[in-house]
Amino acid sequence: MTARILVVDDIPANVKLLEARLLAEYFDVLTAADGHEALAICDRNQVDLILLDIMMPGIDGFEVCERLKANPKTNHIPVVMVTALDQPADRVRGLKAGADDFLTKPVNDLQLISRVKSLLRLKTLSDELRVRAETAHTMGMDELMRIGDGRTEEVGQVLLVDGRANSQERIIKTLKPVADVVALSDPQAALFEAAENAFELVIVNANFDDYDPLRLCSQFRSLERTRFLPILIITEQGADDMVIRALDLGVNDYIVRPVDPNELVARSLTQLRRKRYNDRLRASVKQTIELAVTDPLTGLNNRRYLDNHLNVLFNRSMARGRPLSVLITDIDRFKQVNDTYGHDGGDQVLKEFATRVRSTVRGADLACRYGGEEFVVVMPDTSPEVAAAVAERLRAAIESTPFLLKSSGETLNITASFGISSRISSVITPDQLMKQADLALYQAKNTGRNRVVASAA
Repeated sequence: MTARILVVDDIPANVKLLEARLLAEYFDVLTAADGHEALAICDRNQVDLILLDIMMPGIDGFEVCERLKANPKTNHIPVVMVTALDQPADRVRGLKAGADDFLTKPVNDLQLISRVKSLLRLKTLSDELRVRAETAHTMGMDELMRIGDGRTEEVGQVLLVDGRANSQERIIKTLKPVADVVALSDPQAALFEAAENAFELVIVNANFDDYDPLRLCSQFRSLERTRFLPILIITEQGADDMVIRALDLGVNDYIVRPVDPNELVARSLTQLRRKRYNDRLRASVKQTIELAVTDPLTGLNNRRYLDNHLNVLFNRSMARGRPLSVLITDIDRFKQVNDTYGHDGGDQVLKEFATRVRSTVRGADLACRYGGEEFVVVMPDTSPEVAAAVAERLRAAIESTPFLLKSSGETLNITASFGISSRISSVITPDQLMKQADLALYQAKNTGRNRVVASAA
């Protein structure tokens, strides 16, 4: 995982220590010795995450965090406070200032890196939503930009999974001012409950005698209905291995026992705000641009959206020095399908083809119907090798299972050809990137079809 991390600390030894840990994981690291310098760096540079000390000359970390979160340009950047302060009141103050986590020095290396990677994964999803919102904005859809910041006083809907009645009662009482809590002691019943109802947060108390709570967390992340549902896990003091595994599974946050009530409320509110913000953003994007930029037959984005969004992704790739790959695919001998089975049969093939494209590509990728039987997949942060693997997986998915024509019950063996290109030094515009992929597709068509060809340029 590549990302740029800003380390803010007035003690050089602390900066060097964190910098070494992060560089060992191949992160790009920026450093600042005080709060003013940190704010200036964030204003001038793209920063993906901030590790922020609190006790510094000038303005302290609390104020730096508050300023970052008050600035629309920087309020999406995750902030982890790394400090010698270890009192519950300090953690609560940091969380209320907008920090995503609060780690006390000395920090466990594995826990730090796991936390950083977890927050970066969450930021990647939010960034993709924001970029798509910006695309809609450039297309004149200004109402999208008036979604609010996700901070609301509405009572949250929380599902508590806890094996003990006494701790259920304490947590329900603690969260009563900010949330309606449904408590269950059966993990599998909780999974079904979460899938069937509109909860905004799941709290999993790891106090079961004969059940691994991380299995439940994994199941939440596996189901489509609960994939983006925030999870907060409560663990024992010193359960570092569980915390690291939980973060790797996609758990959003954790809190250790004995649970400080104020900290539990603060962490819960942070997750509720983030969930509501992303939900509003998704809804606004969908409602505002669906008709304008969606292909009505396949449900994929259309060429109009691709033309705008590819420019955004390309410019971001150039600015960050990150890879960007494009895949163009064309259904082989599609004219024969239309000639034999009519346009209704052709439409059924196109819809099923789009379904397979959607199920094969990754969440951050952009899949579009380019026109006719041509489809495009744009893959941010993707090297040529990974793009080729994605294309080959999709090629096999198309070839391996016949396409069913529901109107007649007949099945068709369909194949597709693929051309891939990636942004390299000689490719300086989105049009060039698309042209290289198109030439590769042409080569695939002329060398036998049903194959993947990567651009040699």
